Amino acid sequence: MDSRRSIVQFSWVALAMAFLVISCSRGEEPKTPQQKGGSVVFEFSSPAFVNGALLPAKYTCDGENVSPPLRWNGIPQDSQSLALICEDPDAPEGTRVLWIVYSILPSIVGLPEGVPAIGILPNGAKQGMNDFKDLGYRGACPPPGSIHRCNFKLYALDNAPKLPPGISKKDLINAMEGHRLAERQLMGTCERK
Repeated sequence: MDSRRSIVQFSWVALAMAFLVISCSRGEEPKTPQQKGGSVVFEFSSPAFVNGALLPAKYTCDGENVSPPLRWNGIPQDSQSLALICEDPDAPEGTRVLWIVYSILPSIVGLPEGVPAIGILPNGAKQGMNDFKDLGYRGACPPPGSIHRCNFKLYALDNAPKLPPGISKKDLINAMEGHRLAERQLMGTCERK
């Protein structure tokens, strides 16, 4: 009788353990924000502003005119480099290039606030010429009373073009031709009163 009771108790314990294992595994592993359906999603964001929201004045001509911090993750596995183009498509003379960064290593996961206006950055990335004929970032500066968009476009490339510092947007676009694996956009608005 005691052995029968032991078997029943053991069966209940085994059944409870099996139930616990099944219910834990049923919920799948917790997914990080960049995972959906088991695949990694290419994400691009900034801790300084939300996509589509007002860009803090610090990053415009009304403030310190420094570049905002940018973050990304989940770049395509075959990426050999990344490139960034920032533009104001609402400038009175047409789209104005505000910032170009390229030859960004795939191991880099973002750019800090206030990237210095130098040709080659400490992380090895290079900066091109903006439409103000300067290296580095220049913030949006719409006329008073108007709202402009500031579009940050990040490109994952299957090559690492050998480009010198100080190139133009046209040079970079030509070098990226046929090599874009994916791209993401982050947009902030800029308003001057």
